[in-house]
Amino acid sequence: MSGKTISTKTKTKKKKETKKAEATAVDVRVIKALGHPLRQRILQSLNKEVASPSELATKLGEPLGNVSYHVKILEGCDAIELVRTAPVRGALEHFYRATMRARLDEEHWTMLPESIRRELFDQTIQQIWTNMTAAAEAKGFDDPKTAVAWVDLEFDDEAYAQLTDEIVALLDRATDLQAEAAVRLAKLDDEERKAVTHRTEMALLHFHRP
Repeated sequence: MSGKTISTKTKTKKKKETKKAEATAVDVRVIKALGHPLRQRILQSLNKEVASPSELATKLGEPLGNVSYHVKILEGCDAIELVRTAPVRGALEHFYRATMRARLDEEHWTMLPESIRRELFDQTIQQIWTNMTAAAEAKGFDDPKTAVAWVDLEFDDEAYAQLTDEIVALLDRATDLQAEAAVRLAKLDDEERKAVTHRTEMALLHFHRP
């Protein structure tokens, strides 16, 4: 019997090339999904609850046309998925949920143009300030377990990199805890859920001083 023999090295190389190509495709989708401030806000909302473009437009205070446009881009990037449709006021409304977290890791973040990074930074800081001010006015800082801290730091490269990793780990842990809590809360009735639910926010800022 005759045939073509492919060495183990060749097979391994092809597998690596395939995985690299797949990773590149994922990178492009992530960057495109989160490379615009409004798409980031839409994705943040859909990470919390299922919603339609119309509901998102009302919640975010943006024109429906703009929201619908960016929802389509997110769907094309596999960042969100359609979960149901329903007739609403004579039209068929589409409802989506997130399949991707509204956060860029360091690798993806550095691939964005500086102008986009600055725009996303500005939007996030404005959102933090708006929500923090509203929380203060509503006595959201009165709970003794509320955490507010500020400190000047001076690091070498090793310490700076280590703290960055620990910040990312803390964000991941917070997201995991929220998912675990959601499972427990789903088992409660409305009254019980209301009594034990803590609606909080966590904002982490770590930046170079002038």
